[in-house]
Amino acid sequence: MIKNLLFDFGDVFINLDKKAPELALNKLGVREISEEMTNWHNSYEKGIISTDQIIKNYLNSFPQLSALSFKNAWNSIILDFPQHRLDWIVRLHKEKKYRLFLLSNTNELHIEQVIKNMGAIRYSKFQSCFERFYLSHQINMRKPDLDIYDFVMQNDNLQPKETLFIDDTLLNTAAAASMGIYTWHLEPASDDVTQVFNLKKELF
Repeated sequence: MIKNLLFDFGDVFINLDKKAPELALNKLGVREISEEMTNWHNSYEKGIISTDQIIKNYLNSFPQLSALSFKNAWNSIILDFPQHRLDWIVRLHKEKKYRLFLLSNTNELHIEQVIKNMGAIRYSKFQSCFERFYLSHQINMRKPDLDIYDFVMQNDNLQPKETLFIDDTLLNTAAAASMGIYTWHLEPASDDVTQVFNLKKELF
């Protein structure tokens, strides 16, 4: 029986446009995302490099960029947070039937943009629904590395067979499943997190 719900954030609760940053950077003369740049992104998500450092890396490699133009392109991925999802997680929290956790690959700039888009009060209301609010850049780990799932399981004394992990990225759900955690690979184009008890009813 599921006792714990572990949620991703982007494209589960908040809507994303994952193609937007690369398109915006392309318009600014960044023609492709190299392996080195992907390494910067991953390091930034792990909190290994700072916001100032990733901006410096980009500006050194692409002098036509400014800090502001980079930030605007970088944050273009962040869209809206539908009210019905916030209402749903607030209700779920009040019911106290499940332990609720959030586990997100993210970074300082994106969280700042999320708070700006949502408003500080709505963001705080959302955050307070979770027993633990794990952000990759704060815990220095990221999905789909197995150590992040092990850390959450150990840190909160969770049992894999009592835990459902919900994420829109197949690599992430596959990694969790390899550790015995139940998973739902949510498809943002057709699924909504609020449908979990219907679409995964065999687990409840």
